[in-house]
Amino acid sequence: MWDIWFWPMVFVSAIMLWIGLAGVRKTSRSFQLNEKNKIPDIAAEHPYAMNPLLWIIIVASVFIIFIIFYYWASFY
Repeated sequence: MWDIWFWPMVFVSAIMLWIGLAGVRKTSRSFQLNEKNKIPDIAAEHPYAMNPLLWIIIVASVFIIFIIFYYWASFY
């Protein structure tokens, strides 16, 4: 199993790492610019779009569903 899925797993892990780092950079920049208001304006307008954990879960779920359908289709 590791020989087939190693590089796709590395690719998906890199995407999830990039999403996490981008989320942390945006959050820290938003809090530095907005010292008076505790919740940044962009996070107040789009709370789900600014959540990097949600995007990581979505990317991992799509990858897992792809693997499940790959093995499901290979049995027929």
